[in-house]
Amino acid sequence: MTLNDAEFGKEYRIASVNTGGDEEMENFLFSLGCYSGEPITVVDKRKNLVVSIKDARYNIDPELADAIEIDED
Repeated sequence: MTLNDAEFGKEYRIASVNTGGDEEMENFLFSLGCYSGEPITVVDKRKNLVVSIKDARYNIDPELADAIEIDED
């Protein structure tokens, strides 16, 4: 499942990041600490998702969230 399918407030592990070869998007997500094995939590869901990665919060749009595959922790 992707980050768009995540439940609010539940911690997941990032399984993979599938950017379809978009190196810029992949580098951006990596710079946020978004890579395989890292815990991630959706802390707010509105138009975009607010996620917590490594004690920081980021606003992720649906396109980016769709590139992030997650597993239940």
